Amino acid sequence: MVLNTLVHHPAVAHYLRFVATTVGRDKALRLLQYLARFLSWYFLRKGYDASTIAPWDAMKKNFGSVRKAMRIGKNIEHMKAATVALENKSLPPLSRYLIAARQFSYFGYLTLDTLGFLSTTKIVPLSAPNTARVVKESQRLWLAGIMFSLFHSALALQSLKEKEQKVVKTEAEGRLASEKLIKERKAVLQQVVMDGCDILIPATGLGLVKVDEGIVGLAGVVSSWLGLTAQWSKTA
Repeated sequence: MVLNTLVHHPAVAHYLRFVATTVGRDKALRLLQYLARFLSWYFLRKGYDASTIAPWDAMKKNFGSVRKAMRIGKNIEHMKAATVALENKSLPPLSRYLIAARQFSYFGYLTLDTLGFLSTTKIVPLSAPNTARVVKESQRLWLAGIMFSLFHSALALQSLKEKEQKVVKTEAEGRLASEKLIKERKAVLQQVVMDGCDILIPATGLGLVKVDEGIVGLAGVVSSWLGLTAQWSKTA
């Protein structure tokens, strides 16, 4: 009876909808991957023995590999999104170009990231220098994609500010419009926080900034949690 009640609980149904999506599983694994990255750094810094650090280090590496395998073919999704953005004449030209640039960057990033993964797993034979070059270029494209996303968010915030100034908040219709703009602003600001955290990862990998491994891990945890909660809401 208890088991039957548990199985049919709405929370269980929501969980099943969440994990049924590739994005949901990826967000969950990403959160665990970066949490493990932070904890392996933390335990090492605190002088814990190797047996304590090893499980977290293994989780970081293996979950990263699993996510790379799950993303194989996802680059096509970004190429299509870029094309759709360019064809969307309802958006201002600059907004269209920034969205397309972001999506094309992610297309390139995921394409090279997959190639690097196939090389490190010995599926595609590449020399060590070529593999390193592929990984580095993928990081550059990831960084470019995040920067285009931040530029687009800045443009979106400016557009929302202009719209808010035109809304008459005393009328019922105006209040509804104002509430809609507030929700849109919240979504854009959340994307800014996620991008601000994520940009540390490729920037550190490329040697453009120097921060502790723990800071990178925490940044990944924050962006992963925000992405996970957003996906959780979509599957409600």
